[in-house]
Amino acid sequence: MNISMYHASLPVFIRVLNSLIGILEKAAAHAEARKIDPTVLINSRLYPDMFPLVRQIQIAADGAKGGAARLAGVEVPVYEDNETTFDQLIARIRKTVAYLEAFKPEQFEASEERPVSWQTRTSTKTMQGMPYLLNHVLPNLYFHTTTAYDILRHNGVELGKQDFLGKL
Repeated sequence: MNISMYHASLPVFIRVLNSLIGILEKAAAHAEARKIDPTVLINSRLYPDMFPLVRQIQIAADGAKGGAARLAGVEVPVYEDNETTFDQLIARIRKTVAYLEAFKPEQFEASEERPVSWQTRTSTKTMQGMPYLLNHVLPNLYFHTTTAYDILRHNGVELGKQDFLGKL
């Protein structure tokens, strides 16, 4: 049995982002219960040269929507990076999940071989769809989600492996 590009991407993106919503909800509850200013957690980072939690969330959402759009051959929607609260970060992820849920499997047909291009901070990158998904989109999605999890766990939010994995 072969797995389609649609099934290798969209359900994974949606599950990871839904897990991230649960993680952020736990973080918001943690801050409220311990009377911690939520912006302390939102702006926390693991190391001074790393992005803070807010940016990790934005990049995770952008990676999922951008990956799906590029594989489907449609324009990538642009979101403003102006979130300052847990509610706003959760809303961004929910908006991204809704966007992802609108895709149809047909939009991903033949995307394994189709060239995909995107702009980084320093250059334009191009690769075929399958390597783009497996070697760029998925690793980046997991990296930024894991980093968000780690920032919150480091700051005392009670999270476990099941929070990260979400519902299987």
